Amino acid sequence: MNEKPLDYAASNGLIHRRHFLGLAAAGFTAVTSRDLLAADPANLTLPGWSRSPGPGPSEYGSPSRFAGDFKRLAPAASALQPGAGSSRSPLHLLQGTITPNSLHFERHHSGVPDIDPAGHQLVINGLVRQPLTFSYENLLKYPMTSRIRFIECSGNSGGQAGDRAVDGSAASLHGLVSCAEWTGIPLSFLLEEAGPLNTAAWISAVGADAASMGRSIPLNKALDDVILALYQNGEPLRPEQGYPMRLLVPGWEGNLNVKWVTQIKLTAAAAQFRDETSKYTDTLENRQSLQFTFPMGPKSVITSPSGQMRLPYAGLYQVTGIAWSGHGTIRKVEVSADGGRSWADAILDEPQLDRALVRFRLPWQWQGGEAILMSRATDSRGNLQPARRTWLDSMGSINRYHFNGIQSWSVTADGSVRNAFV
Repeated sequence: MNEKPLDYAASNGLIHRRHFLGLAAAGFTAVTSRDLLAADPANLTLPGWSRSPGPGPSEYGSPSRFAGDFKRLAPAASALQPGAGSSRSPLHLLQGTITPNSLHFERHHSGVPDIDPAGHQLVINGLVRQPLTFSYENLLKYPMTSRIRFIECSGNSGGQAGDRAVDGSAASLHGLVSCAEWTGIPLSFLLEEAGPLNTAAWISAVGADAASMGRSIPLNKALDDVILALYQNGEPLRPEQGYPMRLLVPGWEGNLNVKWVTQIKLTAAAAQFRDETSKYTDTLENRQSLQFTFPMGPKSVITSPSGQMRLPYAGLYQVTGIAWSGHGTIRKVEVSADGGRSWADAILDEPQLDRALVRFRLPWQWQGGEAILMSRATDSRGNLQPARRTWLDSMGSINRYHFNGIQSWSVTADGSVRNAFV
């Protein structure tokens, strides 16, 4: 039977996505049906794990000891800032779009408090008709909702705004983003119960950590889609994710999703907390700073092949990665293997949800030469992920927040993959 020739969708080996399923059957597999039929049944033996019972059920599951070293990237502790810092999700090791609870990125300003929910309270006060205090047990009685949403630190990828392409992996460069199913109480339920006064325009949310980390959020956003989250991926929040309760502010910068939240105060103006003045602002070339640039722009990153990986042979590969936008859903992801001279549409996995990660894929025939892999996302509002240089021209080289420029991975003739500026 004569096979149909491959339809290349862009130069340098990117194959049209219509071939993806056929290539999966014919090209990505290493063992063929001929190999299986040729095997001598007399030489087939059952492995040990198929000949004797294994351990019984456990109280809490653990990964297989053969699955690999799935860990977050965590920095060494700092004596100058005890407890502060972040750990990054291993994006290059993951598939799908839901981040396991133990691999969700972390960002702390003064360590993780060990909170007994019996002693924790949530106070809603300020410009309200009646101040309210809620215990954890009180909150468990309220109607709840679940939403799959990403959280991204606004400092994620900030190093890409620098003047040198630092060698790094997808995790070390972009690992301050994760996606989970969050379950909790629509904050509007609690705010409407307290009764906002006409003069209220903002909420000030404060956490119970030693830093008393606080952020201001417009009241209209708080009444729209913010959730007081109590569960993550079906289980109670982990301590590092805000147990017993945190805010989920869909699509907006991660620092707004205040963890261990203990007070929500309604105010007429933003509180001007430390973390919305000295940090999380966009300092422009003229040294003026933009404040409250809340939504995270459309963004994508190829996670395989990606930085610090190596392609062992010339041949067929699957280019895959994740895309997201704080403005809505991802409608299209394009991939280039020639540094942006030509582009091909990737396949988007289902489901494609509002303000959630989406997985994209595209087959690529690597011929063994040099290549520059890139991806760019377009969201449901028509926002296109900018080129790195376009972002720098708009936001300047001083700023390190809200970077969503295109990531480029350089593939050398020996198969090494490195971060590159194009």
